Amino acid sequence: MSRNRYSQIIAEIFERVYVSGETYLSFKREAIADAASDLGISAPKNFGDVIYTFRSRQNLPAKITQTAPVGHEWLIQSEGPGLYAFSLKPEFDLSPTDVEQVSIPDSTPLLVRQYAHSDEQALLARIRYNRLIDISTGVSCFHLQSHYRTQIPGVSQTETDDLYVGFDRNGAHYTLPVQAK
Repeated sequence: MSRNRYSQIIAEIFERVYVSGETYLSFKREAIADAASDLGISAPKNFGDVIYTFRSRQNLPAKITQTAPVGHEWLIQSEGPGLYAFSLKPEFDLSPTDVEQVSIPDSTPLLVRQYAHSDEQALLARIRYNRLIDISTGVSCFHLQSHYRTQIPGVSQTETDDLYVGFDRNGAHYTLPVQAK
């Protein structure tokens, strides 16, 4: 699977729908196959992975990002089943500010560390073994499910990497989705 191929395809789709000054550019899932065909490259088997890649794993190609005004960025969002849009939004920085650093001893079993890869699943295992969700939220949490997928009626499907449930000292219950990137 070539990420470069994905970049070429998403850039081609953007180029087809881009209109200077517009902030919302719709396209259909089928545009992925059309773009690949026009570029003379094989279409990916999993069209959803093209969208997911640029929503969660990597930045959009420079061909797209350079069209955004200063202080803004293009995002891909779902409009419904098989429908998407490039949406121009103000840049949003999730970097923590004025946060105290806390040292937590790594409680991941040595055997797990020895065989774990450097992927999302390894990161999620370390989060779980070190109870980082509990520590960072102050809520007693329990891992419920991995790869929790649900449908938002009329919008699209969504999946989170891990799902925790928990309760606080007052007995209030919480559901905490976790994305590992």
